[in-house]
Amino acid sequence: MRQPFSVLAWLSTVALASACQKVDGPPVGVRPDALADSADQVLFGAHFAITDRGVRRADIDGDTAYFFHDNTRMVLRPMRGRFYGSTGALDGIMQAREGTYDTRLALLEGRGDVVVNTLDGKRLQTPFLKYDQRLDQISSDSSFFLSEPGRDVRGIGFTSDAGLTTFRVTKLISAKAGSVGIPK
Repeated sequence: MRQPFSVLAWLSTVALASACQKVDGPPVGVRPDALADSADQVLFGAHFAITDRGVRRADIDGDTAYFFHDNTRMVLRPMRGRFYGSTGALDGIMQAREGTYDTRLALLEGRGDVVVNTLDGKRLQTPFLKYDQRLDQISSDSSFFLSEPGRDVRGIGFTSDAGLTTFRVTKLISAKAGSVGIPK
C-alpha cells in the first residue's frame, strides 16, 4: 500500500518542479523607430530652405525626415541648420539630435544636445531651443550655457535674437566676465 503513495508523491514533485521553471514566450520585436509607422512620408537625406519674402532665412538638413499633418510638420533626425540674417548673410549654425519644423506656425524646435555657434565666436548649448521665424527670435525654458570671448553665462530660460546679440536671461545661475574697460 505504500507504493501508490510514493508514486503519487513523485508525480507531485515532478509537477511542482516543472511549474517553477521559467517558460519563454514568443520573441518580442523591438521597433527602432515608431515615427516611421505613423508618418505620412519618410525622406532620407533631407534638405530644406526656409525663406521669408524671398530672403533665405535658414537651410535645414536631416539624415531622416518624417512628415505629418499633410506635410505641414516635419521631424528631422539629426538636425543641422544654417541661419541667415535679414540681408542673407550667414549668422550661425545649429545642431541637435532631433528637430521639428511646423510650416503653419513658422516654428523650428531643436531637442537633445542643441548647439548654436555664431560667426562672431558665441556658442550656446541647451537641451531645447525654439526658433520663431515670424519674430526672428530664439528662446528656451531649459538650462543653457552661453560662452563668448570674455564672457560665460549659465542659466535657466532665455530669449534672444537669432544672432545672440540681445540675450535676455530668465534665471541666472552664474556669469563670468573678462576685464571691463572704464572710459576716462
